Amino acid sequence: MDNTLAKLFQSSKTVFTSKELALIWNETNANNLKAKIYYYIKSGAIVRLWRGVYAKNKDFNPKELATSLYSPAYISFETVLYDAGMIFQYYETIFVAGPWTKDLQIDKYKLTFRRLKKAILYNPVGIITKNNFSVASSERAFLDMLYVSPNYYFDNLDSLNWERCFELVVNYDNKQLEKRLKKYQKKYAQ
Repeated sequence: MDNTLAKLFQSSKTVFTSKELALIWNETNANNLKAKIYYYIKSGAIVRLWRGVYAKNKDFNPKELATSLYSPAYISFETVLYDAGMIFQYYETIFVAGPWTKDLQIDKYKLTFRRLKKAILYNPVGIITKNNFSVASSERAFLDMLYVSPNYYFDNLDSLNWERCFELVVNYDNKQLEKRLKKYQKKYAQ
């Protein structure tokens, strides 16, 4: 394996953007970068997933893929709510907060992006970076869902930290969302 590929495979990441490859390979010339990427795709050393997004192989982390397609983006909504036990309906789709609304199918993965305004997306409060991707805390995902779907039905909010929700809701700068949060707290918190 040549030194260029060795640098790539030393990383714990499984998905890379063109910009990340340029940094890893210390390549400042755009034409040279394109040529390297093309060469490694043709030789089977890397896999093209989407325009400007590549993987080491077909065994990549789909959540890394989801947050690499658009920036800023983080895993949220039903994906986080299901993992936290707040909703019981399982979805194969990975739900992502991003700069616009879009549904994609890449490889065997379904991705749904929901648009949040920039002030929310760029605010890191309640966002956790782990395993090379960003994911909302359960409280942030709960608020994201209330923001885009005001009357959403939640199966179990016992694990929700209401105090943390009220700390986070101010970042949305939305009085209607604050009212919805109070309504849900009154209904679900005992």
